[in-house]
Amino acid sequence: MVKSVLVKVKGIVQGVGFRPYVYNLCISLNLFGWVNNDEEGVNIALEAKESLIEEFLNTLKNSPPPLAKIDSIKILPKEFEDFKCFEIRQSENNFNKSTIISPDMAICQDCINDINDKTNPRYNYALTNCTNCGPRYSIINTVPYDRINTSMSKFELCSFCKEEYINPQNRRYHAQPVCCEKCGPKIELFNNKNEKLKENYTAIEELAKLINQGEIVAIKGIGGFHLVCDATNDKAVLQLRKRKNRPSKPYAVMFKDILQVEKFANLNLKEKETILSKEKPITLVNKKQNSILSSFVAPNIDRLGCFIAYTPLHILLFRNLKNPIIATSANLKDEPIIRSKEELIEKLGMVVDYILDFNREIINAIDDSVVQIVDNKPLKLRNARGYAPTSIKLEKVQNKKILALGANQKSTIAIAFEDNLVLSAHIGDLNSINSVEYFIRTIDTFKRFYDFKPEILVCDKHPSYESTKWALAQKDIKLIQIQHHYAHILSTMAEYKLKKEVLGICFDGTGYGDDGNIWGGEIFIASQKEYKRVHHFKYFKLLGGEIAVKEPKRIALSLLFESFTLEEVLNLSHPLIKQFSINEIKMFYTIWQKNLNAPLTSSLGRIFDAIASFANLIHIQTYEGETGLHIEKYYNKNITEVYSYKIENEDIDISLMIKELLKDTEVEHICSKFINTLVEIILDISNKYKDLPLVLTGGVFQNKTLLEKLIYKLKEEKKEFYYSKEIPLNDAGIAIGQLYSQLL
Repeated sequence: MVKSVLVKVKGIVQGVGFRPYVYNLCISLNLFGWVNNDEEGVNIALEAKESLIEEFLNTLKNSPPPLAKIDSIKILPKEFEDFKCFEIRQSENNFNKSTIISPDMAICQDCINDINDKTNPRYNYALTNCTNCGPRYSIINTVPYDRINTSMSKFELCSFCKEEYINPQNRRYHAQPVCCEKCGPKIELFNNKNEKLKENYTAIEELAKLINQGEIVAIKGIGGFHLVCDATNDKAVLQLRKRKNRPSKPYAVMFKDILQVEKFANLNLKEKETILSKEKPITLVNKKQNSILSSFVAPNIDRLGCFIAYTPLHILLFRNLKNPIIATSANLKDEPIIRSKEELIEKLGMVVDYILDFNREIINAIDDSVVQIVDNKPLKLRNARGYAPTSIKLEKVQNKKILALGANQKSTIAIAFEDNLVLSAHIGDLNSINSVEYFIRTIDTFKRFYDFKPEILVCDKHPSYESTKWALAQKDIKLIQIQHHYAHILSTMAEYKLKKEVLGICFDGTGYGDDGNIWGGEIFIASQKEYKRVHHFKYFKLLGGEIAVKEPKRIALSLLFESFTLEEVLNLSHPLIKQFSINEIKMFYTIWQKNLNAPLTSSLGRIFDAIASFANLIHIQTYEGETGLHIEKYYNKNITEVYSYKIENEDIDISLMIKELLKDTEVEHICSKFINTLVEIILDISNKYKDLPLVLTGGVFQNKTLLEKLIYKLKEEKKEFYYSKEIPLNDAGIAIGQLYSQLL
């Protein structure tokens, strides 16, 4: 019996070759009907025997196009029309936008073959792409994802490209950025005075020569510019650090291919697989000692952020390079990645000597994603190119449109509408006018994508957060404020769709507490709708407030004041004491004693800072997380001892640990016993709440050593536990948690 059905597919199904895939599948099965796009997804009309329709649906579900993500398939009966063939129809506009935007993707192998094939019209063309790869989110203005709605609209297809574009059996069928050197954007090389030097492939060859000679350059990528230099050239790397005023924060390194990565880093199979994945993120791995890589790339730590060439431009560049390159986001401190040559010259003209540009506009800036492998699974640290925007299909259709504004650091936003939850790409820290403008622009972008008008706003309780200020300025929208660490716990609960009570362990650097203090070492009993704080690290004081974050020695000194008299502190023979003059110690004691700009905190992130200072590793911190990386470097798994601590009522008291570690002279002992103690504290508290699953969240759990040791122990004790992998554990996950609190 012949059936007539309409199949409605939602998810990431536009700009990923979905319609030609359906077309070719239907042709092979001799199915008649049509396929088209609209703002909700893909529609497929079929008239065929029931068994053939079943075969089509099974193939669609089990073997979709490589970049597609199917969230739902709905099958509706339709009136019989007696189709005589199968065709691809034009996109429809029903003014109800819900199609999920696809992330930008790394170049596929077929396109690599094209640019390396001398007989191919796209030989050496640096902006080659197809339906299986290339820019998506970064070039789109609105949906549906058609060329006219992208920054490719001004480039008219030549006859060769048009033939591919309209052929459903070609992999470039309706690939919206499709082009070639005849009809597409041009590659051009400029100096920092904006004088054009070369164009097309000769520009890439010339740039490679300049990098090989030790010059610092900027290269336009999919989502913004990279600052680039030879990663083996000490002079070039130091010059970049000096010009960028970035003393020691690690740089990511781009390699030609995985073989080159393996010369500089020790990789396990999962790390190798992640580096080679279609997303090609920056992956944190253990660097090899005694390689030719400059010691100034990632000084004083044993980790290296590695990624491989992921655009045709990068691949063509590496043909002519001798060595791997630093490829770090081009931006001023606390500002978003730069999208245009003009802005780059204005802001970083004194940093770079040359600029490689192309005239395809970046509409939506996007950074490189960063991941690390924990317990043999990828864990996202920065959710961006390749992964974002990230969509999650909700269990229930929502009756309100909700916008969550995230935190101030590692800002992201999230929206919920119908049965969709969408998390934006990494925005950055909202510490500058430009970053706040980017934050607002991202909100406007998502409103435009989905014709989204929020009915509920959710933000943090911190009164000084820029996101909170923006929320408070909005009129006629219901506003809900969610405590920072509860939102952290909810973000992990959202990833696993947990709703009932959990024991939430949230360890981070800073968050506004319900009592007005700075929280960051919190244990909650929490459900989707409520929470209770049951334990926290005993409050200590930040001497001088915010500046203490940059000077771990102040935090260490404060912890000494909690356990010793001023006279006892002055008489201690410990390297920490030598960091201060006698008068400074007396001054800080007065600040501590009289609470003069000495806010209380329970932050475990700050305790990490103090331990690094006690271990004489770092007394002045130059970038976030530096102390944790140093402590990890000196962890020795053969050291199994722990320090003493007390849990009294709500307080986790580490004063005994501080007294004991003062007697330790070996750095390895201090770092290892500290990590072991944290694991022991978590296990100890979890045993008080045996019936509750554990949720581990917050930026401190990005510490790979701590998390892996804890995972091992929890598995050993057969405890149920969860930690975020798809959503970052750090503040980039806050928006998802805020939003989850309001879902049905």
